Amino acid sequence: MTNTASAQTGNFWDFDFALPQPTQDADLLRQLNFLPGLKELLMLRQVHALEHATVWVLDERQGVKNAPYSTTTRPLDNNSLGGLSTDEGFYLYGQVNTADLRRAVPTALGRLTRGEWDLAVHPRCGTNLSVGMFLTAGLALGAHLLLPRSPIEQIIGLGIAAATATQLAPDLGALAQRYLTTSIPFNLAIEDIIATSDLWGRPSHFVQVRWKESSSASKLAQL
Repeated sequence: MTNTASAQTGNFWDFDFALPQPTQDADLLRQLNFLPGLKELLMLRQVHALEHATVWVLDERQGVKNAPYSTTTRPLDNNSLGGLSTDEGFYLYGQVNTADLRRAVPTALGRLTRGEWDLAVHPRCGTNLSVGMFLTAGLALGAHLLLPRSPIEQIIGLGIAAATATQLAPDLGALAQRYLTTSIPFNLAIEDIIATSDLWGRPSHFVQVRWKESSSASKLAQL
């Protein structure tokens, strides 16, 4: 399956500047393996995508939503679930049946690597919040510098900046997720899923992963 979001919506923000390739991260790591922390960064981006996709799959099975997040459709999702990605796996916070999670994670991984790339983007990701904050600050500073210094004009400018940032942040946040903070997990293998709890004793799970070469990269290495 391929990503057809841009064809279906005609939205600029859904345009695929570069389609994900199965060997892209492995090739980058081979070429720049002298850079400290590169592998951990690449893993973190892939884990981040898997975290989002897992939440979407769990939501689908609970009947919370009908389709993955896009910039033209904002379906409801399960606000009781939260996640935190690391370079070794991700934590999933909230009431989740362990058996359901064990089925959802490989399903999410398979769907991502087979082409359902929109599953890597989620509207409640912290990336959206960060983009919104930077956008608001930038637009507010621009309004402050361009508009007269009288209080009325400055207040109006601040309001316009905040309203504009609110409108643009979801789309720009989705772009930032797609091309900066997530990557399709072609190099992740699931190691274990462990039931645990957070600092406040609330239920959570840790999905442990490891790095693996993609099948395409392995075949190339054997030639």
